[in-house]
Amino acid sequence: MPRSTSWTDDRIEILTQLWRDGRSASAIARELGGVTRNAVIGKVHRLGLSGRATPARPGTRRPRAPKAERPAARSRRMPVAKPWPVVVEPVPLAGTSDVASIGPHMCRWPIGDPRADSFALCGRAAVRGAYCAPHGAIAYRPTAPDHLLRLAGLR
Repeated sequence: MPRSTSWTDDRIEILTQLWRDGRSASAIARELGGVTRNAVIGKVHRLGLSGRATPARPGTRRPRAPKAERPAARSRRMPVAKPWPVVVEPVPLAGTSDVASIGPHMCRWPIGDPRADSFALCGRAAVRGAYCAPHGAIAYRPTAPDHLLRLAGLR
């Protein structure tokens, strides 16, 4: 970025007078030329010109032309995925096992409160991973399609 015009004594004098006259930093920058509004504000602060005789007058800007109508933007929101239905069927408790007697290939679905003496595991034959068919349907839910996971930034 090219460096702006340096602050000569004449330019500082003009800046000081315009600032005290109540001109805005943008107006001063336009009148001086070669400096930005931010450069004017910075110089005003470095010179310690905080007070003004008259404040900048709000509402003296030129009126803007009305904006042209733009077509409605398409929404970029992720489509809201509906939750997968959970089929919860009552599972009879026949065949329950305690933690000590559970063996390999047996359903490990917990039944009851683990702190209670009546706590048990299902104990039926494991069909889906570590669970029987009814408990496997509850435990393993289908994942969202890959394209939805990519949109969500999860893959």
